[in-house]
Amino acid sequence: MKTAGAILGLVLALAAGYFVFKYEFSQGPAGTASPKVAIDVTGVKSDLLTIGQAERAYMVSKGSYGSLDQLQQDGDLTFSGGDRRGYHYDATADDGTHFKITATPSDPAKQGWPTLSIDETMQIQQQ
Repeated sequence: MKTAGAILGLVLALAAGYFVFKYEFSQGPAGTASPKVAIDVTGVKSDLLTIGQAERAYMVSKGSYGSLDQLQQDGDLTFSGGDRRGYHYDATADDGTHFKITATPSDPAKQGWPTLSIDETMQIQQQ
């Protein structure tokens, strides 16, 4: 009987620990995003840097910045730039000398997630 009580107590302690652990790490510290949000946003930032580098390469070869389709056709962008990771990517090239790539959450599960952008300065901005 003591063994059954000890096992039951151990199971309850482990279950309580699991739920506390799960709650703490799914919420993240106060004022920060959960790990899933942080990982996905880091991936989006990486995509923006990749697209920004592709814009720079396109500028060197063509003399102006291009659209996402032009970057793909020219081979400077190796992934489909329109939608990725639940974000929609949009490129604008003003007068061929400035560009801005904006990543906007398109997945309904990502409502409230940040909108990110990058321009020719290669600095990522969060809106």
